[in-house]
Amino acid sequence: MSERPAPRRVVQPPRPGLPGPIADPAAGTPVAGVPLVNPANALTVLRLLLVPVVLVLVSVGGGHAFGWRIGSGVAFGVASITDRFDGELARRKNLITSFGKMADPIADKALTGSALVVLSVVRDLPWWVTGVVLGRELGVTALRFFVIRHGVIPASRGGKLKTLLQALAIGLYLLPLGAGPMGTIRALLLAVAVVVTLVTGLDYVGRAVRLRRSSPRTARAREQREAAEAAIAAQTARLRERRRAVSPGAAGGSRR
Repeated sequence: MSERPAPRRVVQPPRPGLPGPIADPAAGTPVAGVPLVNPANALTVLRLLLVPVVLVLVSVGGGHAFGWRIGSGVAFGVASITDRFDGELARRKNLITSFGKMADPIADKALTGSALVVLSVVRDLPWWVTGVVLGRELGVTALRFFVIRHGVIPASRGGKLKTLLQALAIGLYLLPLGAGPMGTIRALLLAVAVVVTLVTGLDYVGRAVRLRRSSPRTARAREQREAAEAAIAAQTARLRERRRAVSPGAAGGSRR
């Protein structure tokens, strides 16, 4: 009897307007078919647009206009809230896009960095604090790119706590609180935020080193290096054996 051919599997294309499948929602893989204009991306763009608003409001009146400083604190608070919800909304509703994955960290760093710089410019915040925080953020970003071939360093609980503390401290420094009890509270909060920023930065370095050592790419490179070293050692051993085999004959011929 002749064998019956296997039935052909027909793959249905995704219906227009519906998002395609997502490989791993927890990993933040972009979803096929998701429109660029969606609520999650809108929140991210709003955060980017609020960055110059915060800068302008702080700079009015040399940085010491009471009403404008309150407005800057409110604008920064709204922008920080969007950071809390855009990623969660994208994961929950499968609205993850390549634009969102790129724009979200840019918006975060632009908001935090610009607020720190303008607070230092108006002399409400020491420059060394701004330098420490920005140096850590740039260093971690460079570290992520350095190990991207080996894997992705996921956000840790310490990193999320760092973001929360920074947002609270910066928000309080934007408000015209003066040197009263609230001024002491914001100074203590900023000190804790700086410490957590440094600790989490060191943690990222350690995780990057462990990721690089344990990644499949490193394992393959190690295996290839060991195989090359073994081949060189074997070739060297064969050459030595040949020399030993040739040397006695050459010596006997010279005696005759």
